[in-house]
Amino acid sequence: MDRYKVIKTIGDGTYGSVSKAVHRNTGDVVAIKQMKKSVRGWNECINMREVRALLHINHPNIVKMLEVIKENNYLALVFEFLDEDVYHHIKDRTKLLSETHIRNIIFQTLQGLAYMHSKGLFHRDLKPENLLIKAGTVKIADFGLVRDMRQKPPFTEYVSTRWYRAPEVLLRSQNYGPAIDMFALGALMAELYTFKPLFPGSSEADMLQKICKIMGTPRNWPQGQSLASQIGYRFPNEIGIPLQSLVPNASEFAIDLMKAMLNYNPEARPTAVDALRHPYFSTSLSIPRNPQNHDPVPQPPSTNRPNELAKFSRPDKEAQKGKPKGEAQSSVYERMKKAKYVPGVVCKW
Repeated sequence: MDRYKVIKTIGDGTYGSVSKAVHRNTGDVVAIKQMKKSVRGWNECINMREVRALLHINHPNIVKMLEVIKENNYLALVFEFLDEDVYHHIKDRTKLLSETHIRNIIFQTLQGLAYMHSKGLFHRDLKPENLLIKAGTVKIADFGLVRDMRQKPPFTEYVSTRWYRAPEVLLRSQNYGPAIDMFALGALMAELYTFKPLFPGSSEADMLQKICKIMGTPRNWPQGQSLASQIGYRFPNEIGIPLQSLVPNASEFAIDLMKAMLNYNPEARPTAVDALRHPYFSTSLSIPRNPQNHDPVPQPPSTNRPNELAKFSRPDKEAQKGKPKGEAQSSVYERMKKAKYVPGVVCKW
């Protein structure tokens, strides 16, 4: 730690504090996360979930860990420094962001999530404060609650900041996965348009109440009904509010993508790769090629076809009538589960 000079404290949480610092020899500015919990040896350090995850992932839309320091039985993680987070990026603005600006933030976040999920990891605490920005590049940060999906449930019930917590977690499910990151991103995306949280619940019950008020009472989610009955919760009878009325400055494609990510049923939410294929990203977005292997990221469909939005949505039962078994149109979720993900793509506004 003597090699770094701490300039100021950026944040202080339950598990540690983050400071802005400068390397005394190189002058490089870094962020240092100092853990509050003491550690006994290097094995304990390396086996921490956050450290283990960051040692095995490398993507331009995920914050880079530069160094691990153990000193006096305490651990410090050194990261690249980014100017601000998305929360402060919108906090003091008086003018709403353009949809092009929002589209790029969401696109880059999805790139990072797609890479993480392809590596068997899900974040569990996606929120504006954990998306960092520098020179137009967005990076996912704070992997303190990261989980390996290859580990068997049960998982911890209490995860993620409440306002971005998925319904299955609010109902205390111990069997969940990457779909909770997608729900969080759906809520975050709506907030980028309005600068107001979509579900600012004061408790778990209030969160469920607010989700139901906007999204309506879940009618076709058997798992949710089962989870609710196990904890003695009864869903309120709500018809829902059109999302377009709450986010009036969002396009039709934006609303469709948000609704898909905010689906009650985690199995019906799009994966990160699914979402990258949504027609929302086919307008005003330049997608560069992978600098390593020159393969383009899977291209989203063109918005020139008027029925493209309907194609992204999962086909309802009426649409399947009259079709022979096995020939019914499959959903994007099913079509894309096996899609090749090409890491390393960054899009800047």
